[in-house]
Amino acid sequence: MSRALLSLEGLSVGDGFGERFFAARSLVAEWVEARRPPSPPWPYTDDTEMALSIVQVLDEHGQVEQERLAQLFGKRYRANRYRGYGGTALDILERIHLGMHWLPASSQVFDGTGSKGNGAAMRVAPLGAYFAGDLRRAADEARLSAEVTHYHPDGQAGAVAVAVAAAWACQDAATRGRARNLFDVVLEYTPNGATRRGLEKARGWSLETTPTAAAKELGSGFQVLSEDTVPFVVWCAVRHLEHYEDALWSTVSGRGDMDTTCAMVGGIVVLVTGRAAIPASWLEAREKLQLRALE
Repeated sequence: MSRALLSLEGLSVGDGFGERFFAARSLVAEWVEARRPPSPPWPYTDDTEMALSIVQVLDEHGQVEQERLAQLFGKRYRANRYRGYGGTALDILERIHLGMHWLPASSQVFDGTGSKGNGAAMRVAPLGAYFAGDLRRAADEARLSAEVTHYHPDGQAGAVAVAVAAAWACQDAATRGRARNLFDVVLEYTPNGATRRGLEKARGWSLETTPTAAAKELGSGFQVLSEDTVPFVVWCAVRHLEHYEDALWSTVSGRGDMDTTCAMVGGIVVLVTGRAAIPASWLEAREKLQLRALE
């Protein structure tokens, strides 16, 4: 749980940090160049809200218990519908809240194919940290956590990739070796599909190029899809694996779905850097976390 909570800190600060840039889209480049953090407060979004549910389920059960996870997703949605949930998520969570079982709620959207969005990946880094000692278990539990809202295999693939990245980041320095090894480990567990193809492309993309160029090539969440988000996230994490602030500044400079990309990168990189790498002013700016849902 200590690893999961550390990842949650990095995720939630990244979430609030990235979200604040939406209020000043025209100033993103100027703020990034000057390293000027957004003004506080930094409210968190659905990324953190749903990650909190995952952490609570792990605390209660030591594994993903899908019925309980769906219940907590619904409770937190009901308590605050205005966390930035996407349209499809609102539809699914409203159905769950009204009593529909999560499986039909998740599987019936998009003409029965399910969502392949980035929402399952955005919340899952703490789960990867929790199961850091067993990468296969991290991948399997990530898929279970994703299925509750993302029935499409590629939506689940994004969650697997981020969870495995977070699990790998918890290893000691000797095990981690070169940061680029992260791509190989993630690809070992990520199933075939568009997200995996994007990760293969990201692995070949130079770390010496700018995040802006990488975002144009790999996507940075403009389509809010797993395939359009997760490859850029892993590339940013690899590029700045030992520098939390640098990682977030690089990630936000890619524009796109900035709260979500920064949440994912923050939840991974903090597992290498530790909590001390998060500036105290950033932690202070972030909205206080409500660790347990109201029953």
